[in-house]
Parts: sequence; C-alpha cells; structure tokens
Amino acid sequence: MIYADQRWIGDHGIGRFARHVLADLDYSPLTLRTHPAAPLDSWRLARALSHLTGHDLFFSPGYNTPLFCPSPFVFAIHDLSHIHCPENSNPLIRLYYATILKRACHRAASILTISEFTRMQIVEWSGVPREKVYNVSCGVDPTYRPEGDSYGLPFPYLLSVTNRKRHKNEFRVVEAFARSSLAAEIRLVFTGNSTPELAGRMERHHVTSRVHFAGVVPEAKLPSLYRGAEALIFPSLYEGFGLPLVEAMACGTPVLTSNITAMPETAGDAALIVDPTSVEQIAVAMGQIVSDTALRRRLREKGLARAAKFPWENTAAGVNQVLARDVAHPCQFAERGV
Repeated sequence: MIYADQRWIGDHGIGRFARHVLADLDYSPLTLRTHPAAPLDSWRLARALSHLTGHDLFFSPGYNTPLFCPSPFVFAIHDLSHIHCPENSNPLIRLYYATILKRACHRAASILTISEFTRMQIVEWSGVPREKVYNVSCGVDPTYRPEGDSYGLPFPYLLSVTNRKRHKNEFRVVEAFARSSLAAEIRLVFTGNSTPELAGRMERHHVTSRVHFAGVVPEAKLPSLYRGAEALIFPSLYEGFGLPLVEAMACGTPVLTSNITAMPETAGDAALIVDPTSVEQIAVAMGQIVSDTALRRRLREKGLARAAKFPWENTAAGVNQVLARDVAHPCQFAERGV
C-alpha cells in the first residue's frame, strides 16, 4: 500500500505538483490535519506512519519527512531556497535541513525534484549518489492556453507573478520599470499585495501611480491574467524550476527571465534572458519585449512550443514510475540499512 501526504495540495507551487501527481495515484491519505511544514510535523508524521510495514511505502510531494519510518519512503525537494536564500529561512528551518532533512536524504528510497539544476544542488548538498535523485520536472495545466478571456484590467501591463520574497528581485524590477522607455500608459502589475518596503521603492523611483497590485489571484483566474499581459517579467534571483515561466508561455505571453539557477533550463530559447542583478539589462529588455513586434512574435511561438513539453501527465508518470519501482523492490530499502 502507498500512503501519501495529501496535505500539500493547494494553490501554490508544491500544491499544484501535489494535486496533479496524486490525482491518478492509488494511495491512502494521511489522517493528519496539521500543516506539513509545521514545527514537529516530522514527529507527528512518524507516529502516523508507525503502523506501516516494509511492504508499504510513504510518499510526500513536499519536503517533509518522518523522523523514523518502518517502510520505504520517497519525498520531493523542489528547491533549496531555504539554504541559498537567507531571507527565506530562519534558524529553525536551517536546523531542520541540516539534521532531519539531510538524514532523510540518505534514508529515503528515492528523492524527487523538478529540474536538473536542483537535482545537482541536492546531490552536492546532501552527499547522496546522483542516481538516487530523480528529476520528474513540473507541468502546466491545459487551462493555461492562449484562447480565453483576459483578466480585464483597463490598461496595458507587464506582469510579475511573485510573492514579496526578497529573492524574487522585485526592487530591481521596480527600478528597471522606472528607468525603461515604456509608454506612460503601461503599468507594472504584481500579484499579491504591497508592503511598506516595496511601496517605498515605488515612491523613490516615482512610479507609485503606475504600479498595480492584483491581490490574491485564484488559480482559476491566473490564465486570464497572463493572457492580458504584454509580457511576464520574472528576473528572479533563485528558482528551483520557475513555474510562472511555462504558465505564461502556455498562454502565449512573451517571457523575460534570469540567466541563473533553473530558469535558463526551464525557459530554453523561448524567453528573453537577462542578468537579474543588472537593472540596466532588465530595463532595456522591458522596452524590447514590448516594442519589438518581431521579437514578441518569435517569443510567443517558441514559448507555446516550449510549454507543450511540460504536461503534468509526464510529471505524474515519472513519479509513478519511481514509486512503483520502490514498492516492487523493498529489499533495496532494507539494504541501505534503514
């Protein structure tokens, strides 16, 4: 029997991954109701799984792992931002990674991740063999397509699908927008709500009236928000995959993104690539992606083709293949001394 942690399902990166890979998996859900990222969850998880045997398997689509587990287990690490982005971490999280999670990497039957970039980071950080970590990639839902309504904002806009975390590079995006040659009627739209720090940057660069915050956008509305945008502006400083890239591409929206971490791997040649630490490069690229008709057409065509390479069905099939192998060969788990 496969037991899986359905608590990750939600309208966020890991949540979408969990929803799609668990949809066709024959599994028994956990009875736990606490959040999988909550403190002490590893202990609660271990107690909830204490009845499993060596013929069962536990699967988490996120980075939570049990302190101990009598069966083989597989879990997913979507990125190592908690390690490489200090502002996205705290002492408790760092302790969890250094002790429980790193130990779990060695105890697990397999580890799943979503890009080759993150796969190699996991291997280097944890010290596990490369062949133990599987890149099953991410996907884009069929609802993300060029056809359909637009979000209905009454102005042309550049879209930034972010969440106020510092590694999303929003301060430089605001400054680049202010320094760009874009027409005055074009707005910069962020998902989510403003913060005092971001509002201060907008005021400093005199663009407060040209920046709009869309608030919390339900996933059902995200495709229309992408469709209505002149371009997606996503020069993040760190991504384990960069799901907004393929979502925007699937909607026929040109994409501007970074030349570091997983973003070049995800975007391929279907995006305008910049150095995310260069405000000047971001500003110039903003002007190009709006004004250059031939570039826009080329990015749209390549983006649609690129996004088609990332169906969730492929991700789910990759996950199922790993789980089926680990269920069929529990002795491999025992041989690791777990």
